[in-house]
Amino acid sequence: MIIVLVGPTAVGKTKLSIELAKIYNGEIINADSTQVYRGLNIGTAKVTEREKSGIPHHLIDICSPCEEYNLYNYQKDCREAIAAIQKRNKVPIIVGGTGLYIKAALYNYELTSEASKDMDFASLTNEQIYEKIMAYDNTIVIDSHNRRRLVRCLNKIQKSTYQKPKDLSIIYNDVYFIGLTTDQEILYEKINSRFDTMLVDLVDEVKDLYRQYPSSRVLQSAIGYKELISFFNDECTFKDSIAKIKQNTRNYAKRQYTFFRHQLPVKWFTTDYADFTNTINAVVNYIEKD
Repeated sequence: MIIVLVGPTAVGKTKLSIELAKIYNGEIINADSTQVYRGLNIGTAKVTEREKSGIPHHLIDICSPCEEYNLYNYQKDCREAIAAIQKRNKVPIIVGGTGLYIKAALYNYELTSEASKDMDFASLTNEQIYEKIMAYDNTIVIDSHNRRRLVRCLNKIQKSTYQKPKDLSIIYNDVYFIGLTTDQEILYEKINSRFDTMLVDLVDEVKDLYRQYPSSRVLQSAIGYKELISFFNDECTFKDSIAKIKQNTRNYAKRQYTFFRHQLPVKWFTTDYADFTNTINAVVNYIEKD
C-alpha cells in the first residue's frame, strides 16, 4: 500500500501524515519541490523535528539552495525511497503539493536528465514562454511579464524532459490518493494567519539565504522568497512584497486544486479544524473500507 496526501498549504497535511504514519507503520516522503532544499524552512512550512514525532521523513533537506534539483531527480529519488520503505515492510506516505512530482514518481513517465546549456529563447515572446511553462506544469506560479524569470524557469524545465506515454498508467498497486480541502474563505484566512505569524522569522531566513546564495534559482522563484528578494533589491516596498506573497500563495492554492482534481484520482476530505480527530477518522475509514 502507498498513501498519497495532497492539498494546499495550511490545510493540515503535515498533521494528518504523522497520524497516518503512526496508524499504518509508515514513513513519509516529501513531495514539495522547495522542501528538498536546506535552509528553506519557514517559507515552505517545512515539518519541524518536534512535529515529526519520531516518524522517518525522506527527501527533505537533501540539497543546497545553489544546486539544481529537477523532476528527473525527484522521480528517481522518490521511487528509490518507496522501494526502501516497502523493503522494511512499512507503508510509504507521500505528502506534498507539487502535483507533477507525485505524478512523475507514480506513473509511467519516461524522464531523462539533460545537461544542455541555457538558452535565451530570443525568438519567443514572454507569452509564448509562459504558455510552454504552463503546458509543462500549470501549478507553477510565475510573473508572465518578467522575462528573466520566465527564461530561467523554462531552461530549468528543459533540463528535465519527459515523454508522456500514450497510455499513462500508475506503476504501483494499492495507492490511495487522499486530498484535504476546506472552504476557500477559511483557507485564505488560515494562509494569512500562518504568514502573519511567521513573517519576522521569514524575513530573517530569506535575508540570510540570499546573502549566502545570491544567484540561487530556487530563491528567485519560490513563493515567500522571491517577493522579499525584490524588496531587498529595492524593486518594491515591503508592504507590496507582503501583499504579493499572500496573493501568489492564494493563486498557487487554486492551481494546486486544479491540477489535483484533473490529473490525479483524489478522494477529498474536508478538514475539521475544530476537531481534527474527525478528519483522521474519516480518512482511516475510507482506507479500511476500500
